[in-house]
Amino acid sequence: MKKVIFTEHAPKAIGPYSQAIETNGMLFISGQVPIDPATGKIVEGGIREQTEQVMKNISAILKAAGYSFSDVVKSTCLLSDMANFAEMNEVYGAYYTENPPARAAYGVVRLPLGALVEIETIASR
Repeated sequence: MKKVIFTEHAPKAIGPYSQAIETNGMLFISGQVPIDPATGKIVEGGIREQTEQVMKNISAILKAAGYSFSDVVKSTCLLSDMANFAEMNEVYGAYYTENPPARAAYGVVRLPLGALVEIETIASR
């Protein structure tokens, strides 16, 4: 059975998608960009600040669904510039201090709303 996950503590979808879907003990979190849910705008600052906001958004969705970062099995990181990889990786890594998930990282031409980073996440129980 498919369950739609929604929390006010993460940005509302800016298109025809859900924040996350839970099915068969797995949680699929849509790509999160660095939107502050309180303002609806991209956070100010560079890649560090934007990655931190993305991780906060992921955290809020995980919590709303009853999961935690220890349940994450796969992440996909999209960067508007691969030159930002090291700084993104440093912030990202602080959330996965033990047994980090599998991950892919790609450089892309553009991200929604001019974001520097977008991360999608899969968790499992």
